[in-house]
Formats: sequence, structure tokens, C-alpha cells
Amino acid sequence: MSDAQSYHRVTSADYSRWCGAMEVHRRLLSMNPEYAENRAQIENAAFAYEQVETGTARQSVVDIPVVVHVVHNTPEQDISDAQIHSQIQVLNQDFRANNPDVDKVPEAWQDLVADARVQFHLARTDPLGRPTDGITRTRTSTPAWDTDDLVKFSLSGGHDAWPADVYLNLWVCQLRRGLLGYAQFPGGAASTDGVVVTHTGFGTTGTATAPFDGGRTAVHEIGHWLNLRHIWGDDDEGCSGSDFVADTPNQGGPNTGSPDFPHVSCGNGPSGDMFMNYMDYTDDAAMFMFTKGQAARMDAALEHARMNLTRQAVTV
Repeated sequence: MSDAQSYHRVTSADYSRWCGAMEVHRRLLSMNPEYAENRAQIENAAFAYEQVETGTARQSVVDIPVVVHVVHNTPEQDISDAQIHSQIQVLNQDFRANNPDVDKVPEAWQDLVADARVQFHLARTDPLGRPTDGITRTRTSTPAWDTDDLVKFSLSGGHDAWPADVYLNLWVCQLRRGLLGYAQFPGGAASTDGVVVTHTGFGTTGTATAPFDGGRTAVHEIGHWLNLRHIWGDDDEGCSGSDFVADTPNQGGPNTGSPDFPHVSCGNGPSGDMFMNYMDYTDDAAMFMFTKGQAARMDAALEHARMNLTRQAVTV
């Protein structure tokens, strides 16, 4: 483990929201040359897309089939269908900018609020073409899971992914203390592709627990799955990192809790940090927007790295 990875692991535990996506990303970069090559190609495509598509937006709506794998060690962790449906509702509001709290975006950024034109539905057919409710349930002897992807395999007590070119795989389980979720960026192995969310940060009812009971952990992690980076650029507390999105202000590390506007860092006044962005670390009630630049970056992923999935989305 590099010094940077070690620092990330230690300091992230102090944050109210801890996402493990960059921990997974760094692990895959160091262990899988093919992933590193894929990531370079994906970033080149995203950059080219941004240059060509500036000022335009995809008009069609991509409807992505989701399978939710509930992996539970206790009855409490075996979350209800209602809790799962509440999460799908939040995804469809937030990615379409139809969330009730979008009007809280400060005036300085209201013209940047983006409808990403992405929506989600629980899968209607399984990989064998049989009818399904889009939910699997697996009893496990594992009390808590880490970012090592073991929850994604039946041989280690989890549940195998459904084909990643057809479904967004979303695992719900008990993650280790302090870890709300993690995602795999585009470019990784199909067997581990998808999003993992701890059951207490999933949906808006049932075991969902404040301040992460608004369904925004899954929104954040699916943002990563669609190639969005953390808004501060993952340079710890520095000002040299980038999320590769032009319309998100540079900021000095993650924000937590519910900050007061404006919160200035890295000389980004007068408006300061865009802490209400879904890709920051604030509480669920304090985040409520994607930007147009982030939507363009998601478009690039959907038209390139995740193109096969969007072709399948209309049928399952």
C-alpha cells in the first residue's frame, strides 16, 4: 500500500461519509495493467467528448435495469422490498433533477443544475430470461464486508454479479464501520462491476439511518460507476487535484455534515465549495445537485465504456 493509500484509509474514517471507490480504484490500478489501460482510454474518450459536445446534451433518456443483491447476516440486514423501492425512487428523482430539494441550490449555481437524463428500474427478467422482481437475497455467515469485492462472489458468501453489460449490479450488505459504500469505475472486470452500499445508508425507510437516510449514498456511488470523481479531486486536503469537470469549483478536501453557504477554500470565493454536489461527502439532506459538466461526463461513459448496457436497457 502506498503512502497516499495509507493516508486515505486513516483520515477517511474521520469523515461522516466515507466512500471506498478511490481505494478500489488505486488497488485495481496497482494490480491490473488491463484496468489501467482501460482507464486511460476512458479518460481520453471523456476528454474528447467534453471538447466536442460542449453546449449540447443528449435528449433521450437512458433507462438502466438494476438488480439489487441483498446479502444479509441478520434479519435486520435483509431489507424490505419497500426500502429497495424507496432507493430506486430517489435515483430517478436525483438523476433527473426532479428531487424536491433541488430548489436549495444557491443562485450562483442554479444555471448549472443538470438533468442527467438517466433513470433506473428494477430488472424485469433475469439472465436466463425468466421473470424477476430485480432482487436477490443471500444469507451469509460474514458479519461485515470490506472493499475487497468478496461480497460479489457466492464462493466467499456473497452473490455473483449478473452480466454487467445488461444490468447495474447493486449489492446491499453490512459494510465495515464507517464505510457507506463503494463503486467500480468503468473499465474494470465484469465480475466485480457495480456498486456496494451498506444497508443503513440505502433508501429512505427501513434500516436507513440519519444522516444518511435520504438515498444519496447510492446516488454518489452510481455517479462513480458513471465515471464521476469526488468533487475535490482526491488530493486529500490540497488544492491541486481535479475531478476533470470544468464547472465544479476547485476545493480543498471533502465537506461533511451540513455546511453553511458559502464555504470558501482554495481561493474559490465568493461562492466557495459546491458542497451540495452529490460527489462531495456531506449529509444526505445537504446534497442535491449534479452539474452540466458532470452530466456530460456521464454521457461519455454511457456512449463509450457503458455503451453495451444502454443498448440492453430497453428490454430487461
